[in-house]
Amino acid sequence: MRRIVILGTGTGGTPVANRLRRALAPDDASIVCVDRDDDHLYQPGLLYVPFGRRTLPSLTRSRRAQLHHGVDFVQGEVDAVDLGARAVRLADGRSLDYDYLVVAAGATLAPDATEGLTGPGWMERVFTFYSPAGAAALGEALGRFTSGRLVVAVLDTSRACPVAPLEFTFLAEDALTRRGVRDHVEITYLTPLAGAFTQPLAARRLASLLAERGVDLVSFFAAASVDGAAGRITGDDGRRVDFDLAVVVPAHRGPAFVPRSPGLGDARGFVPVDERTLQLPGHPEVFALGDVTGRSTSRVGSVAHFEGEVVVANLVAAFDGRPPLARFDGHTNCFLELGRHEALLIDFNRDVEPLPGHYPGPVGLPLLAPSRLDHLGKRAVESLYWHALLPGRSIPGVASPMPRRGKRLSLLEHPASVGAAR
Repeated sequence: MRRIVILGTGTGGTPVANRLRRALAPDDASIVCVDRDDDHLYQPGLLYVPFGRRTLPSLTRSRRAQLHHGVDFVQGEVDAVDLGARAVRLADGRSLDYDYLVVAAGATLAPDATEGLTGPGWMERVFTFYSPAGAAALGEALGRFTSGRLVVAVLDTSRACPVAPLEFTFLAEDALTRRGVRDHVEITYLTPLAGAFTQPLAARRLASLLAERGVDLVSFFAAASVDGAAGRITGDDGRRVDFDLAVVVPAHRGPAFVPRSPGLGDARGFVPVDERTLQLPGHPEVFALGDVTGRSTSRVGSVAHFEGEVVVANLVAAFDGRPPLARFDGHTNCFLELGRHEALLIDFNRDVEPLPGHYPGPVGLPLLAPSRLDHLGKRAVESLYWHALLPGRSIPGVASPMPRRGKRLSLLEHPASVGAAR
């Protein structure tokens, strides 16, 4: 019997384990999942905690309970991976041998990577909603905030869920409007990117929406330091932005065991897999997916889901003695909350940027256009997460290869016409 060890039971690792358990006979494969605790957090829900729309207990369930019967769960901290010996060493001294390894351990916040961020003012006037404690504390501060400058700052390009800070900005603008204090608050969005998004059509569309809401967009702002006591963020080019309340997205790093494992990843803790097969170069028995990978695809939940389908297909092929033919095309799908009971859906891959149209085909959810239908879709995602995505069930129309039908592909040749395609 061959053993598959999966490091991480989050958005990536749990569906992979459950799909593999259904695809491989129990007599052929032992599947073992490893994680540091038994608390599975629905990370996207943290966005709503500062606005009182979700509570932390409602976002957390048992990791073990999300795994199918026949998948073993080992609770423990990973110390290192020995690629040569094909073994995972745990911090308590235990060792797990493997025939195949799947690294799905996610990424962690690295606030210390930005000078001054965790100094005076941290969790007093400088917050992040990317952690449970930060989201809860931010909710209290936001409730007291009635005037001044609110700055939402992306501090590093290596971060999870690139659209989340935009979502927070729109939701904050909506909440301040509902409270009747919007006219007394200046909102500024800082990003190290050239615009509000990485792709030109979506960047223009989102910049237009920010402008409509009266949000000042400051691009090419690479934060060098944060002074919470003085209420100031300084860029590496010397620009300074003052704030009364700052909501930041800290840099992210991979798990600590990756740099301790020779050959597994880089110094920042990311695993540089082949972007199509998701295998570690030189070690075809090792796969990685989700936020822990060093690939260029966005670090969002849908990517981990789509990558998981490819990992499962290639692992099943390996068990059957076939080559890994499944390929990941970079498919990314994301609802962007806009407040005012609207959301905007984007869907793209490495070759096709976000375009207007419909998903998953000519008749479906609107793409790159604010709509109440997309808002309802956004609200439905959490239920699908717990009851379909984590159990590894297939959802009609939602699969790893990006669908091209329904998209306005002609706009790739005439991008200036995107405004007319709303």
